[in-house]
Amino acid sequence: MPPSSFREKNGCKIYACTLYDEITKRLIRDLKYHNKKQLAPLHAKIMFEYWQELNKKDDYLILPVPIHIERKKERKYNHMDLVADEFSQLTGYKTNKNLLIRTKDTQKQFKLSKQERIKNIKGAFDISIEEQISKETPLLIIDDITSTGITLEEIIKLLNKNGYKNITALALSTPDIWN
Repeated sequence: MPPSSFREKNGCKIYACTLYDEITKRLIRDLKYHNKKQLAPLHAKIMFEYWQELNKKDDYLILPVPIHIERKKERKYNHMDLVADEFSQLTGYKTNKNLLIRTKDTQKQFKLSKQERIKNIKGAFDISIEEQISKETPLLIIDDITSTGITLEEIIKLLNKNGYKNITALALSTPDIWN
């Protein structure tokens, strides 16, 4: 997928590094559900190589998409926190795992229709009042997959509502090519 492939939601560019094929599907599932934490560096490397092609100059703060505390207890980790740590090492960007909070234990999105996803994810996130981050800070939200873009869109809306405007999102994969 060329670096120019992105979609825009609420003034935020959302990039995806690869198409969601059998290889990326396996890579994501193994890290996310099968405790193969050793795959986090590979996720980050793919994302980093794509990111370099975009030639972004800002010093971003990485925000991994959070999971609900109950899901974290079940899995024992947030796979995107692991990827964020690895991506941070490659880029030199700092990571913040506390600004975004998952307040709602949502259903898994992949089995839901677009309308069900919208309803499922609505109000699922909040901003930590304890985090003091300048509203001018360039933010980079990272996630494993974006299909309808609903999760990232919900986070972007929340950040915009709280005064953050310089937001970019990067996902490892998408199931379709964006035009």
